[in-house]
Amino acid sequence: MRKYLLVLLIITGFAMSACSSQPEGGAAEAVKSAASEAAAAVKTEIKTAAKKVAQKVEKKGAEAAATAVNDDILIFQADNSDGKITPETIQEAFEKSGFYIAANNNMNIPYKRDFNNTYYDVYNLAAYYNKDIVAQFIKEYPKIGLFAPISMSIYTKKGDKTISIATLSVKRMAEISGIPADHKGWKALDKLIKKALKAALPNGKFIQANNRKIDVKAPLVVEASMKMGEEWEDKLEDLENDFESALSPNGFSMPAFNELSDEIDDTGYDFYITYSICKIPVIYAISKEHPEAGAYAPCSMYMYKKEGDDTVHFGFPSVYNWISSMGIEDEASKKILIDAEEKFKNILKELTSK
Repeated sequence: MRKYLLVLLIITGFAMSACSSQPEGGAAEAVKSAASEAAAAVKTEIKTAAKKVAQKVEKKGAEAAATAVNDDILIFQADNSDGKITPETIQEAFEKSGFYIAANNNMNIPYKRDFNNTYYDVYNLAAYYNKDIVAQFIKEYPKIGLFAPISMSIYTKKGDKTISIATLSVKRMAEISGIPADHKGWKALDKLIKKALKAALPNGKFIQANNRKIDVKAPLVVEASMKMGEEWEDKLEDLENDFESALSPNGFSMPAFNELSDEIDDTGYDFYITYSICKIPVIYAISKEHPEAGAYAPCSMYMYKKEGDDTVHFGFPSVYNWISSMGIEDEASKKILIDAEEKFKNILKELTSK
């Protein structure tokens, strides 16, 4: 502001000097003109200063966003120079902590088979859940099936001496599912996941992902439904067969299958089934730069019918969650993900239109 006053004083001084050399009638006009010029100059200076401030604020905001903690994905890492920690010992630790391991697959086998290459000494995709915690949600919140099982990747980059586990935070699970974040089940699940991680990697620590999270305007869950009618027992097997037979021709694999309605008592469902679905070319491409992608793969798709209702519901987490949580901005990676989702949506569309 002192700068603007100085500008005004200089121009006013110029005006007074101009007045002394003007006839009496012209003095007023000279002052008026000088004052107008001074006001315009101050206005221009203020606009310029405001623009610079706005640019600085925007830059600071971008820098803050880039360095903000990304808490969507938990990454737990430990030194493994002696090679004693393996996907098998990690599975054992999770099981002893109270989780059922629905899948634990060595992805280097299909990577080398299909692409003659891998970026990792170790890369496993696993799926796990605790049925007692799932039972706390399932009656009231059917979307818990999006995370029953939960996915994780176990990895060591080529030449590294560390081993890492990546899995979704319960905060992110709550956001995607729409289940209230203060539900007691989330607290129990968070405690159990961290217990299992520490048991699996005794000297481990949480590390920050190398990417920033980005905002994506898209649904977090893809949903579909169909009418089944009263004789659902006769139709369920056909429905399952139709769905499963459509996976392979479209490039999808199914590493796990769980009938939660058989494992959990009194769910209120005629059936509640979750499928773990994976598309190997997708996870191969994305995991090159984002080993933590296993927090979303394999993804869990639910298929359920409530008692007394003739509607079957389907749902799975959208790939836009991947894009958001891992800050994926390159068009090639986004296209791979979106194309895979469109193919899976087409499977559901054909299935539900019969």
